Amino acid sequence: MARKLTAVREVFPIRGVFRISRGARTESVVVMATIEEDGVVGRGECVPYPRYGESVESVLAQIESVRSALEGGLDRAGLQNALTPGAARNAVDCALWDLEAKRTGKRVWQLAGLPEPRPVTTAYTISVDTPEKMEAAAREAAARPLLKIKLTGDGDLDRVMAVRRGSPTARFIVDANEAWTASHYASFARELSRHGVELIEQPLPAKDDGGLAAVEHPVPVCADESCHDTATIAALADRYEAINIKLDKTGGLTEALRLRGAARAAGLRVMVGCMLGSSLAMAPALLVAQGAEWIDLDGPLLLARDREPGLAYAGSMVAPSAPGLWG
Repeated sequence: MARKLTAVREVFPIRGVFRISRGARTESVVVMATIEEDGVVGRGECVPYPRYGESVESVLAQIESVRSALEGGLDRAGLQNALTPGAARNAVDCALWDLEAKRTGKRVWQLAGLPEPRPVTTAYTISVDTPEKMEAAAREAAARPLLKIKLTGDGDLDRVMAVRRGSPTARFIVDANEAWTASHYASFARELSRHGVELIEQPLPAKDDGGLAAVEHPVPVCADESCHDTATIAALADRYEAINIKLDKTGGLTEALRLRGAARAAGLRVMVGCMLGSSLAMAPALLVAQGAEWIDLDGPLLLARDREPGLAYAGSMVAPSAPGLWG
């Protein structure tokens, strides 16, 4: 057995500008890990996220730190202890899954003991902007059944009402990315329920979310920045109704599947989301998304170009990956 590890930085341009409460971007910078063994290549992609203290350089350094172990035969179980949860472990974990699938001729869902995956409906993200621009964006996306609306604090009710004017029939998720205060939550939550919002994602900063346990939840509240892996579940059940599972937080598919099980056991509903990456990053997340109440795997829809081959999107419906992409 001869293995070779490679990790490279790649850039995907975004269609227009992607804005959330923490800032705006015109490109997505990812890291792709490949593990080659006897001529067979497995791939995984991650998106380093500054909110979690990550950069492309730090992620590449983390992957490099396990080179000798990986090239010496480190498996997925050993990887869980060799790297901490986060983007670097995600890329390597997914590359190992892909490698095993290609070496055995089985699909990853078979290796993981999962049912065969089916197409799912993903949310489509409306970036935070002025109400007028968000209404225009919503009109362009009016045929999509589920919209995720990025919010930022003051003026957010006007933004949601503008998106509702642009898209009268869509289901709504809103995501403040930790930008609200307790006062914002108190002012917005009940009004948002009247405008058909069915989920509020991470309204308060993770360090301040304890206050959610003591207030009414007219709309279910979902933990994103507050939830990373199974170790974070115990602190969430008294303040959230749902969690957002992202492979770049869990550190790969292996832990994401564990987290989904732990969430269900704790009585939490499941959302499966993504960072802004290509189809290679979405493909393993689609396995976790089977049966989730909310799915937000629209990264490739927001890019100016995707990988070839990529996932097949038909409107907001996305099909599981073909083996040529991943798994």
